[in-house]
Amino acid sequence: MIKTNKIAVCFGEVLWDVFKDSKKIGGAPMNAAVRMGAEGIDTYMISAVGEDEPGKEILKSLKKLKIRIDSIATNSYPTGEVLVNLDGRGSATYDILYPRAWDKIRITEKEYQLVRSADIFLYGSLACRDELTRNSLASLLKVAQYKVLDINLRVPYYNFDIIKFLLKESDFIKFNDDELFEISEIMGSPFFSLEQNIKFIQSISGAKSICVTKGRHGAVLLHESKYYYNSGFRTEVKDTVGAGDSFLATLIVQLLEKNKPQDAIDRACAVGALVAAKDGGNPILSTREISKFMNPIS
Repeated sequence: MIKTNKIAVCFGEVLWDVFKDSKKIGGAPMNAAVRMGAEGIDTYMISAVGEDEPGKEILKSLKKLKIRIDSIATNSYPTGEVLVNLDGRGSATYDILYPRAWDKIRITEKEYQLVRSADIFLYGSLACRDELTRNSLASLLKVAQYKVLDINLRVPYYNFDIIKFLLKESDFIKFNDDELFEISEIMGSPFFSLEQNIKFIQSISGAKSICVTKGRHGAVLLHESKYYYNSGFRTEVKDTVGAGDSFLATLIVQLLEKNKPQDAIDRACAVGALVAAKDGGNPILSTREISKFMNPIS
């Protein structure tokens, strides 16, 4: 890991992913925060946990992972939990319990100053399922320098008026392919191809960059008016939890550090595949492991 002088702030859910026989800390923005920290970025998390033992355990875990937790508040709601069900191929479906502490994130002047000074402000659409956290996010978007939106369409926790607002507020947007086509159709796209719909979303949102993941088939990135592709890495999937979050975090860090966009998407796809090959959303990955996975005969 190479330490940089860059700062990232991630906003939204911190919680426990509860599997059939285990539980692991998770939440899309928290997974991204952990990966950014592993990539050498000084990373802060804005969220909330309950005044309970699961909340204390999350804070203790994040401290060990070197994530700044000064802006993770406690409140009277229970700490977040997601019941995770894995199918035979390791693909996950989620029962996201509500209401939970992260649905009630309140912000202070400290959070405004933190976001204003950050190089990256990353957040997901799921954080908008509750009015209080949604309003806190909208306030922070007014002061953020570079805004990264992770679309997570989890039924029944989204509506398209809010999605449209988030799209228009963001500099960088990440979808999976199903989410891209669903949102494009609702917004009136006449197009059928992936690239045409990426351009359609860009015309609506004004986002400078858009990335679409395609599961085991890799990803496509539109960045500075040019497309970049990776066709994926073959791996045996343990579970898909957190793979897209680590992909996004890696991609954003690589672009922030001015690495070539093709190199950035290649590394991001490799990290996403490695996470999918391990249990939980935040496995430890060394630089050597990532490099060897990308270039096994070098």
